[in-house]
Amino acid sequence: MTLASSNLVINIQLPHQVSHLGWVGLGWFGFGFVENGRDYEGLGNSDRRALGEARTGVARLAVRLRIVAIKQLNKDSLQGNQEFIVEILMLSLLHHPHLVNLIGYCTDGDQRLLVYEFMPMGSLENHLFDLGADEEPLDWNTRIKIAVGAARGLQYLHCKANPPVIYRDLKSANILLDNDFSPKLSDFGLAKLGPVGDKTHVSTRVMGTYGYCAPEYAMSGKLTLKSDIYSFGVMLMELVTGRQAIDYKKKQGEQNLISWSRPFLKDKRKILQLADPLLKGHFPVRCFQHAIAIAAMCLQEQPNFRPLIGDIVVALEYLASHPYNSEARGGGVHSPPLTSPARKRGEHTQEKDSRHRSLSV
Repeated sequence: MTLASSNLVINIQLPHQVSHLGWVGLGWFGFGFVENGRDYEGLGNSDRRALGEARTGVARLAVRLRIVAIKQLNKDSLQGNQEFIVEILMLSLLHHPHLVNLIGYCTDGDQRLLVYEFMPMGSLENHLFDLGADEEPLDWNTRIKIAVGAARGLQYLHCKANPPVIYRDLKSANILLDNDFSPKLSDFGLAKLGPVGDKTHVSTRVMGTYGYCAPEYAMSGKLTLKSDIYSFGVMLMELVTGRQAIDYKKKQGEQNLISWSRPFLKDKRKILQLADPLLKGHFPVRCFQHAIAIAAMCLQEQPNFRPLIGDIVVALEYLASHPYNSEARGGGVHSPPLTSPARKRGEHTQEKDSRHRSLSV
């Protein structure tokens, strides 16, 4: 019995409850395979979609009692087995409404599977970039809702977990969405326990996703909680600009989102030019400016100048409490700036000092 590719649709019969630490074997759950996109009971064609891609691979599947998502270990990945173990340990111990729920796992022969709750709206990445003509872009209020939820999940890892956990792979592809666009952080294979006691950092091999890694971590391998804050700032910039952290389809000078955005961050008169054109000006100007300010603080070159995650949560919750109202006068920009350099649909052209620094909005 093999899992030949990530395009398999797997029909699984699960019991009503599965222990996080229990054995989830192929024989126990009676795996049955339906290959090459054939229909099967309880799931239509529209439901067969990958939740996103990770280093360890993704499979699509259905379950008679519930729909779940399975991630299959890439057998050719040298680091995959270690990430598999780390993810099981992390998600067995960490539980929060904004962390994806691990239902179980499988280690049958050379097969390694992780079984998660199914997040029907896929990843944040799917809703921000390269939208089809029939796909609706995220509105402003939904974007802020996602930012708040992701920040709360990160706050749990940094402040509630003991010892604290450094996520190390925060990016739009790892933020999964439910039917209400409530976000959950996923893919904990790179997570590390944070420094404790007198230690200021964790020394480790540099890993993560290019474009999201904090510069000091990329250069030295010294990992801190502030490394996650930088990655959060990149993700927040993606949310408000609609541009990818790294996009090689764009012309030289615009491929790196953060490098491209810095001149606009330094000139208040140009801030609105950062807005995603797909928002069509439907956002509260002051809240947009505050969101950019939060992202800019997270992206400080010096990690000690970046805010704590608790400050970020408070600031974003303030923005969420002032939603955009299309009926209100003067509540938003009613047309995108004519000189906006931000993305167009379908475009294919080329911790001591910081504890006293809080975000004000």
